[in-house]
Amino acid sequence: MAAERLRAVGQVAGTAEAEVVRLAEPVSFWGGVGRDGTISDVRHPDRGVGLAGRVLVTTSGRGSSSSSSVLAELIHAGVGPRAIVTSTPDAILVLGALVPALLYGEDVPVVVLAPEDLDRLVTGSRARVVATEREAWVDILT
Repeated sequence: MAAERLRAVGQVAGTAEAEVVRLAEPVSFWGGVGRDGTISDVRHPDRGVGLAGRVLVTTSGRGSSSSSSVLAELIHAGVGPRAIVTSTPDAILVLGALVPALLYGEDVPVVVLAPEDLDRLVTGSRARVVATEREAWVDILT
């Protein structure tokens, strides 16, 4: 079966392929995600879900500007998402992914999809996220 390609807008360059985790609602990395990359916010519907090594799909980020530093640390520790896909540009998520790319060469692509395309990415499916200086896309592999 051929991959289905969804056009995106690139925010942070990189390429990643992994299992998708689609959140029911945005999560704040500041206080909402533990040091192991698992959602720890007791009020979040996806509490206990691990983000490590997965394509994080969410409508947007949520919460404190400190979330960018937490996300950067998770990526650098190897327990952050492999890619981030949103339907709304989010400067905090972009900064959190950009810092480890610039400092350590640890690329976590961040892209924005149209809302109707975001809904096509479901937990458990597999996706490849590609963002370059000129173009970006998400391939749904399974």
